[in-house]
Amino acid sequence: MLPFLLKRFGWFLITCWAVITISFVLMRSVRGGPFDGERALSAEVERAIAARYHTDWPLSRQYFQYLGPFNLDEQGATFFGGDGTRPLGGILTGDLGPSFRSRDFSVNEIIAQSFPISLALGSVALCMAICVGLAAGLLSALCRGGKIDVIVRLLATIGIAVPNFVLATFLILFVAFRFDWAPVAGWGGLQHLILPGLALGAPFAATVARLTRTGLLDVLSEDYIRTAKAKGLSPGLVLVRHALPGALLPVVSTLGPAAAGILTGSLVIERIFGIPGTGSHFVNSALNRDYTLAMGVTILYTVLIFGLNTLVDLTYSLLDPRIELEES
Repeated sequence: MLPFLLKRFGWFLITCWAVITISFVLMRSVRGGPFDGERALSAEVERAIAARYHTDWPLSRQYFQYLGPFNLDEQGATFFGGDGTRPLGGILTGDLGPSFRSRDFSVNEIIAQSFPISLALGSVALCMAICVGLAAGLLSALCRGGKIDVIVRLLATIGIAVPNFVLATFLILFVAFRFDWAPVAGWGGLQHLILPGLALGAPFAATVARLTRTGLLDVLSEDYIRTAKAKGLSPGLVLVRHALPGALLPVVSTLGPAAAGILTGSLVIERIFGIPGTGSHFVNSALNRDYTLAMGVTILYTVLIFGLNTLVDLTYSLLDPRIELEES
């Protein structure tokens, strides 16, 4: 396991560097800047703002300074060179910099306040998707060819085909406005997670249901399942102890991408339901050209997705000992 983790950590560093570099260049290639607004500023004010945040520096100098303990001055890249200020932050030192638009807050503070909200929303959506999807998939597989199987497969197909923002609109119109069963928008407690959690988790629940059904049907036809039945084990014991671990492998393989989909999907869902999570701040940072905030959220998502995929690979070895992590 240790060689696998060391190799994965090396790829993690390379991936983070690539994401940071590409995002940094792309965001500064877009026309406009974080301080462009409807009110025209004098040339002196624009120069003062650019000097304060060092946006008047060459792009290469801004890049090295943003990475961390580098400061590219006229003499070259040096450790903590120049005047020692960090107006753009420093990733290697844990400083994601100030927000260019929310000037009373740093990027670290914004993420620390908003990420628990997004984590709560993602956890509700993921738990709902796994519980509903596994139950529906098991029921469909055990009732193969029956009416329940047809209904589950139909609902799963619809759930996969309908985008989460369309489902969110439907929930707002009928569940919130018509029947007033849950709050429409805002953030104040668990009741505000019901509708966005459903909208965010329903597509993944449909995917889990289909994968569970297919995986369980494949496993139930294996020789070791017939052997377990021949030994006189009860159907429930055969299902739980022998069939489910193998049937869950396709589901586990989708957990990493599903978590990534839930995270990126929350960008739209949080916006629709007015939830002040990390996704909403990311959308605002893109609209406002808030370079440091957009970079900070991008780095956060990269770390989470890579970490979740690594956790999924480790789970493989627990469900199926035949899988060797060192060869992954």
